[in-house]
Order: sequence, then C-alpha cells, then structure tokens
Amino acid sequence: MAGELIVQVEGLTKRFGQRSVLSSLDVRIGHGEFVALLGRSGSGKSTLLRVLAGLDTEVEGSVRVEGTVSVAFQQPRILPWRRVWRNVVLGLRDQGRDRSLAERALAEVRLDGHADAWPRTLSGGEAQRVSLARALVREPDLLLLDEPFGALDALTRLAMHRLVEQLWREHRPGVLLVTHDVDEALQLADRVLVLGQEGRIVSEYPLALARPRRIDDQLGVRAEILNDLGVTEYAST
Repeated sequence: MAGELIVQVEGLTKRFGQRSVLSSLDVRIGHGEFVALLGRSGSGKSTLLRVLAGLDTEVEGSVRVEGTVSVAFQQPRILPWRRVWRNVVLGLRDQGRDRSLAERALAEVRLDGHADAWPRTLSGGEAQRVSLARALVREPDLLLLDEPFGALDALTRLAMHRLVEQLWREHRPGVLLVTHDVDEALQLADRVLVLGQEGRIVSEYPLALARPRRIDDQLGVRAEILNDLGVTEYAST
C-alpha cells in the first residue's frame, strides 16, 4: 500500500430500508495508490464511492478520508449553458485565477483551445476529458472514478486509459476506480478489490507488474477475478 493511508473505512454498513448494500466493509487506500473496485451490478460499488465523496452520510461504521476529494462520474455532467472552461472551474472560489486554472487543466487532458467551446460541440470522449479536468483542477488527494469510461467506444476508452495513467503518474493522487471491466482494472490498478454480493470485500489482488501492461501477462489473475465474480464459464486460462 503506497504511503500513509488516505482512506480508512472500518465496519461500514449502508442500508436502504431493510436491505444492507454494504455490510461491515473494511477498505484502506494509501496516498498515491491506484485501486480498482470490481463487483457485480448491485453489489454496492457506487454506493461506497458516494460515501467516500461525502454524498451519502447516513451510514454505520467509521469512514476517514484525508485531504480533498474529486469525483468523475460515468456521465460527464457538464452544464450545457456554460462554456467548457466555466464547467471546469465550477464551484471554485478564486475568481481571479479561474480562466488560467481551467486552461491549464484542459491542456493536461489534451483539450487545448477548447476553453470557449460549448458542451454540445464535444464528442463523448472530449466531454469525459472535461469531466476529468474538472476533477483534477481541484488538485485532489483522492480521485474517485465511477465507471468514467463505460459509455465510450473501444478506441476512445483505450486512449482515456493512457491519459488517466499519465495524469495519475504526474499528480499522484490516491485513486479509487469503480468498474465492471476486469481488463481495465488489471491494466490501471496497483491493487484490485472484488466486492461480493454480501457487501464485503471477498478478494484482493496486488499487481506488481510494471506499466504499460499486457493482459496476456495476467491471465491467471484475470481467471481468478472472473471466478470471484461468478463468471466461471470464461474464467479458465
């Protein structure tokens, strides 16, 4: 685990009525560590992310998050009536530096020259990069990614993987990536957690391979993760 802990969750339980989505969940993330969270639909992945983001506080157990937090969701959630640069700095208070901060963040996600564009003119990949710029402009200690590549086509998704990895190397926030994609987790993360239907982490896989990675070098781990997820017909190597 990289550095000191930035996330420390102990005994987290989240209920919706009589149903427990998360049950006595324990999670730790170190400073600068890239963690991927996998699980079947309805296992509570996005619920955990919302708790860590402070968007859901009606929980039991202990949740400690050090420093600032930013979130990038699956849908970019860009306001169509604001130009791109104003979407990037939405909510920031330093009005004097807003434009320069936005332009710097847009340059980092390879959207130089798009500051004055309207959201309707952006492609899906460009809109997602605006969402990522908005998260990074806050210089977060913890970056939460809630299936941010799920709606992208395959080629754009691969390009976004490379971009996120590069930005993570440069800024070194702790990252929690919620995803359904096993290959995506294996390519990006330092550690993969699998969340079971009972709302607890059922397995953990440290990944020591240097980047960039090839899935062919991780077929054994891939098979184990698929088996943990109940996808046994594709789990054999």
